[in-house]
Formats: sequence, C-alpha cells, structure tokens
Amino acid sequence: MYIIVGLGNPERRYDGTRHNIGFSAVTALADIYGISMDMKKHRAVCGKGVIEGQKVILAMPQTYMNLSGESVRELVDYYKIDPEEELIVIYDDINLAPGKLRIRPKGSAGGHNGIKNIIAHLGTQVFPRIRIASVRSRRAGIWQIMCWDVSPRRKSRLSERLWRKRRRHAVRSLRRMSLLP
Repeated sequence: MYIIVGLGNPERRYDGTRHNIGFSAVTALADIYGISMDMKKHRAVCGKGVIEGQKVILAMPQTYMNLSGESVRELVDYYKIDPEEELIVIYDDINLAPGKLRIRPKGSAGGHNGIKNIIAHLGTQVFPRIRIASVRSRRAGIWQIMCWDVSPRRKSRLSERLWRKRRRHAVRSLRRMSLLP
C-alpha cells in the first residue's frame, strides 16, 4: 500500500492557488482513478483506491501546510507503512520552471516549511516526493505567490500537461525508483 499526500492549506481562500498544487494533484489523481475523497481521518481528507494495480490512500492534510507532518505521522503510524518505500508527498516548488515537475526518492526540505515539518515528524528526509512548479515573480513576495489564483484556462492547461500528458512519465519514473512495480 502507498500513501500519496498532497500538501496545501485547507481554507477556502487557498483553493486553486499555486501553493495548494499538492491538493490539486491529489484531487486530479482521485478524479482520474475514481477514488472518492470522502473520509476525514488523521487530520486529513482521505480516499482509498487503486492506482496502477496498487492499493493507495490519497490524503490532503487539514493541518495547514506548515504543520503537515502531524497528519503525515498519524497516517504512517496508523497504516504501518515504511515512509522510505510507501509514502509519496506532492507539493509546490517556486524554483522549478513553469510546467515542470521533479521526482526525487529523498532530499532536504529546500526551504519548504511543510516538508521541514514532515521531516521533523518522521525523523528522516528519506521519503519520495514530487515537486510541481509554482511560478515565482521577481516582484511578488512569497505570500503573493501562495495566494495567486491559477486562472481557469491556465489551470486547465496545467492539469492537462501535468496529469494527462505526464502521468505516464511520472509512473515510469516512480517505477524506475522502485516505488511502483
């Protein structure tokens, strides 16, 4: 079993913002694979299903981005999974070029407070993560980036680009890293 966690903030004012791209990714996966996100457990909105033949739990922590580790720790403990092998965290990255994603089997927080909190709660930085580009403007501060809405047209293009055209690439990359059979 895998737990796939998308990071974001639970308040309505963050819906559709670039900082909530982890939530958007999990929602897209749920839509694509017909997984109902109807459980509220472990301080997260969750759904159980199957992706590429593997049982998965999709989760969107409701603890706010900077406290995501609290929810992730509860999920890992309850489902008794090995985070190094069976946890995948999806989150935004303002340092990637627009439309890009980066998949890594481990790494530092890189300044991302949600990942810092997960590392602190798990006691390791060895867990797979998928970083999705979130555009940084030279004139915009971090808060402006977090709250900058993704236009419906751009959201549609991002969704198509990242989850329809690149889904196979992401699955192949995860298989190469032995995260999926």
